[in-house]
Amino acid sequence: MSRSGPKLAETPGLMRTTGWADYELVDSGAGRKLERYGPYTVVRPEPQCLWAPALAAEAWAAADAVFDPEGEEDAGRWRFRGEPAQAWPLAWGEARFHGRFTSFRHLAFFPEQAANWAWLDQRVRARGEAPRILNLFGYTGVASLVMAAAGAAVTHVDASRRAVGWARENAELSGLAERPVRWIVEDARKYVAREARRGSRYDGIVLDPPKYGRGPAGEVWRLFDDLPELVRLCCGLLAENADFLLLNAYAERISGAALSGLLAEALAARGGRIDWGELALAQDAPPRQIGMSFYARWSA
Repeated sequence: MSRSGPKLAETPGLMRTTGWADYELVDSGAGRKLERYGPYTVVRPEPQCLWAPALAAEAWAAADAVFDPEGEEDAGRWRFRGEPAQAWPLAWGEARFHGRFTSFRHLAFFPEQAANWAWLDQRVRARGEAPRILNLFGYTGVASLVMAAAGAAVTHVDASRRAVGWARENAELSGLAERPVRWIVEDARKYVAREARRGSRYDGIVLDPPKYGRGPAGEVWRLFDDLPELVRLCCGLLAENADFLLLNAYAERISGAALSGLLAEALAARGGRIDWGELALAQDAPPRQIGMSFYARWSA
């Protein structure tokens, strides 16, 4: 192992998610985005869209669903044109998953994460064996299924029993139910602390924590208070020949630079490289990009 620490990228990267068969950023502007999720077009608020929409108002008015926010947080309610399905199948690569109109404005997955899915898929396949991966705050399991399809043995952890139930359904939909994926409903900090006491080791770790959340026993998660200790514990779970650690965060006051500094401190005894930057959704015409989250990733 190197005591000089990992090499830190000098400049940020921009990981852009462009559309695929089941998703498209159709238009954006005036504080909203118009997206297509399989057969449905959806309007959701997006304060970063400071420009004017490119399409006529009629295109926006024809959307199948519109989310009306209540306050500045994610809560609100959907308005529908017609009767959309409660869940419908979507796909990215070999992963199949259901879109759903949740009460928190998203559709049971985050499309901008496709840029991270592609990177994880490449890292797992390039290893040439069945790496042991820990996915914390795994939500409905798309990243877990991408890695399982690439050959990884995945431990998927999320505090929401409903989200893990949806993840299991997505595994069935993907034909991956027999792959070595462990589905665990637990507070991420408790699970990682127990794994540390057991001496468990992983070849790769994915962390995608929320800004705020609650565990199944009422545990409170606050990103700025709790992330440093969790990252330190996770770095201690990396095997000697581990391949990667990917950290993603959604918060207005965070940055890729801050996340990279946190990883650099926690991984000071290792070599490798830390890249950092922003995830963005890309619109083709006219060319626009919406910054959605920040990332830092260590690779051996």
